[in-house]
Amino acid sequence: MRAVVQRVSQAAVVVAGQRVAEQGPGLLVLLGVGPADAAADVEWMSKKVANLRIFPDEAGKMNRSLLDTHRSVCVVSQFTLYGDAKKGNRPSFTGARAPAEAEALYLAFCEACRSMGLTVCTGVFGADMQVSLTNDGPVTLLLES
Repeated sequence: MRAVVQRVSQAAVVVAGQRVAEQGPGLLVLLGVGPADAAADVEWMSKKVANLRIFPDEAGKMNRSLLDTHRSVCVVSQFTLYGDAKKGNRPSFTGARAPAEAEALYLAFCEACRSMGLTVCTGVFGADMQVSLTNDGPVTLLLES
């Protein structure tokens, strides 16, 4: 699994002109699923996202997690994280997991986050989405299981 994790003050997802998700302070996670990913990757990634200490403590140091701060996470499927643009100018996405299998792991990731007590909003898997956010910091991390 690959994830782009952004600390945000707000985020929203619009599909076909309808707002399907919005949140205040927390994280926006763009999540891609690779061909070899399995339940162990879901477990590792969800725990990593929930426990990343990237929120400020009383001294202003990045020392608090989503779980510590009771903030929410918005998870958006992003198969293009497995895009390969080494040859030519048009990326190949053959490195991404097949949609039906990827969706199952994406949903499992969202459920794993919920099971830890996190408030989770999502985009619509496979849809053309417009994602807006205000990156707080800015803080952006790349994770790979």
